[in-house]
Amino acid sequence: MSTEVMIEVNDLHKYFEDGEVLKGISLSVHRGETVVIIGPSGSGKTTFLRTLNGLETVTKGQILVNGYDITDKRVDINKARENIGMVFQHFNLFANMNVMKNLTLAPVDLKKATPADAEKDALQLLEKVGLADKAFVYPHQLSGGQKQRGAIARALCMHPDLLLFDEPTSALDPEMIGEVLAVMKQLSKERITMVVVTHEMGFAMEVADRVIFMDEGRIIEEGSPDEVLKNPKNPRTIDFLDKVLGI
Repeated sequence: MSTEVMIEVNDLHKYFEDGEVLKGISLSVHRGETVVIIGPSGSGKTTFLRTLNGLETVTKGQILVNGYDITDKRVDINKARENIGMVFQHFNLFANMNVMKNLTLAPVDLKKATPADAEKDALQLLEKVGLADKAFVYPHQLSGGQKQRGAIARALCMHPDLLLFDEPTSALDPEMIGEVLAVMKQLSKERITMVVVTHEMGFAMEVADRVIFMDEGRIIEEGSPDEVLKNPKNPRTIDFLDKVLGI
């Protein structure tokens, strides 16, 4: 893992009409690191993740991604976002396009790749996620696990510096979760920088370089998987893991 800092978050706050959701988060993520964020529902995990690529504007604080201050109104957020891949809970594939078109749309439109080059790249990535035989089918013809693997391949088609995952397995049947986690494990081995919000504690234990526990809009505890998941110090972390893992 590199010592280069890819994400720098300083004193981040986010207010919605019904109150403050993020309450002063500061965090650094290094290039090649896999950071897993855990915590109860409503703790601000997804909101925090969405601020990292500008899907949520921040109320106060600063986020630097690859040197871009994405909280600066003068920064071209769309340009910055080209290097940040996002995989959503509900796949977000375009239903009216086949898998190949889903994958090649952004590289052709935004990175000005030729259609032939984009298709060649897409086929290689579909092979990587085990979907080479599904290139020309439509999303409704795919299982949930296949849709999510397709969504990961689509994110990879932009060759992003950073991949964000928002609970990528929570909408899947149990038998499909493993196939998606296997792809994510491989990406982690390849040292693609990833920030993952998940409830999959086994994945966090096996794959994360660092685990962050969030509650009520704050980072309560962070450290290695052994430190946070096996030997938590904060009473709130202990209580959460006791409920989730039954430890």
